[in-house]
Amino acid sequence: MMDKVDRILIDEQKLMNRIEELGKQITEDYQGKELVIISILKGAVIFASDLVKAIKLPLVMDFMAVSSYGSSTKSSGVVRILKDLDEEIEGRDVLIVEDIVDTGLTLNYLVENLLSRKPASLKICCCLDKPSRRLVPVKVDYIGFSIPDEFVIGYGLDYAEKYRNLPFIGVLSKDVYKK
Repeated sequence: MMDKVDRILIDEQKLMNRIEELGKQITEDYQGKELVIISILKGAVIFASDLVKAIKLPLVMDFMAVSSYGSSTKSSGVVRILKDLDEEIEGRDVLIVEDIVDTGLTLNYLVENLLSRKPASLKICCCLDKPSRRLVPVKVDYIGFSIPDEFVIGYGLDYAEKYRNLPFIGVLSKDVYKK
C-alpha cells in the first residue's frame, strides 16, 4: 500500500496529539451536558473512535452513512442517506464527527436534515478541512487540521474503499486515479 502514497501529510503522533486537544476542548465546551456524537460512516469512524476516548463526558454514539463520492475523487454534490440515526436527537446536544470537509455540499445537506429534527444544539467536528474547495458555507466548530487541495487517504479516508487502515494521513499518488 505504501507504494500508492505520494507522501505522509500528517503522521500518527501528530494526529493523536491533536485529537487529545480536540477532546479537551469539547469536554470543556459541553461540561455538565450529555453529548450525542454522530459519526459519519465510513470515513469518520476511526477518527470518532479516538476522539470519544479523549472526551471526558457522558456521551452516546450514533452513526449515519451518507454518500456523495462513489468511487470518484470528487464530490458529485448529490447526497444520499444510506443509514439513518437510531437515536432521537430532539432536545439533545449533538456533535457531528466528520472525516473531511471539502465542498461542504454533503455536510450542508446533513446539517439541514439534522436541524429539522430539533436538537438543542448542533456542532461539527472534522479531522480535516479543505477550505479552498468550499462551494457552500459550512461552520465547522472543531477542526483537526486544515489541508491543501490534495486527494488524501488513510486514518479512515479511502480511495475506492481502500487505504482506510493506514495510521496516518497521506497524499494518494496521482497515478492511482489519473488513468
